[in-house]
Amino acid sequence: MLKNDLLLRAARGEQTERTPVWLMRQAGRILPEYRELRARLSGFKELVETPELAAEVTIQPVDALDVDAAIIFSDILVVPEAMGLSYEMLEARGPLFPETIKSAHDVERLRVADPEEHLGYVLEAIRVTKRALNGRVPLIGFAGAPWTILAYMVEGHGSKTFSKARRLLYAEPELAHQLLRKITDTTIAYLQAQVVAGANLVQVFDSWAGILPPHQYQEFSTRYIAEICRAIPDVPVTVFAKGAFFAVEDFAQLPCRTIGLDWNQDPRLVRPLVGDKTLQGNLDPCALYGTREQVRQATIEMLRQFGPHRHIANLGHGVYPDTDADNVRVFVETVKEFSPQLR
Repeated sequence: MLKNDLLLRAARGEQTERTPVWLMRQAGRILPEYRELRARLSGFKELVETPELAAEVTIQPVDALDVDAAIIFSDILVVPEAMGLSYEMLEARGPLFPETIKSAHDVERLRVADPEEHLGYVLEAIRVTKRALNGRVPLIGFAGAPWTILAYMVEGHGSKTFSKARRLLYAEPELAHQLLRKITDTTIAYLQAQVVAGANLVQVFDSWAGILPPHQYQEFSTRYIAEICRAIPDVPVTVFAKGAFFAVEDFAQLPCRTIGLDWNQDPRLVRPLVGDKTLQGNLDPCALYGTREQVRQATIEMLRQFGPHRHIANLGHGVYPDTDADNVRVFVETVKEFSPQLR
């Protein structure tokens, strides 16, 4: 039994006494205890791949920020690595794939990963975290959406345009679908295994959704996200697609429970389009650079826009690493203090 099940009740559309709150990327560089731990290690991947350390970092924001959920400390790029395409995480530059997908032969060489064999360290981190949390708050599992994973596997790194990945959709759409099929099959098995390991809710991150036109997004992303949602019936699923404002009505038809909004979306316009779905978001992460009072007022305005029910308070993207942790606390505390007044 969970001592705090606000997040799960809100995700299921049930009424809650206040709005639950957590932050994407809450486990990380905003916390001095994270920076201290990270400084002792060889790098990001050692932290991700050591279950006891990943669990420790996962729980840090629950202790330090008093959020209503933990999210397992990992990365979306563990999936392509499990499929046979390894990545490096470079300081100040981000992810890099020394080898990329260029041909049908490259796709054929990829495996559909076995979660326990190839991603067992994440599953063990979930099990360790669940034991350590001891029911305090729910634990969120996650994976990247197939399109976003393809974009990295083809491009090799972050990009303003992802022109190599987008070129594939035009030049070799069938090859793109073959790659998306393998990614989707791996992701479904991975998320199902996360649920078995103890994840109470899972989130699908489509970080590069907004670089596709609507017709391609339907063909190369939404259909695969729908498969993932259908394959995870036992816990609530959240879909967060950054920049995909045009896909909200399609998301409303998915068997997911929650739709995450980025900071460019107006929840007052989205709400009538999504039926009984719960919405998550969507404070601009840069609002946390303001004064304490500015953060408080921005948070209150966000809560008013979403209304009193079927809302999980969050940012419209991950918290930025140079954000003042005290301002994050103001955000969390304001949600807890003000949201009951909307009831």
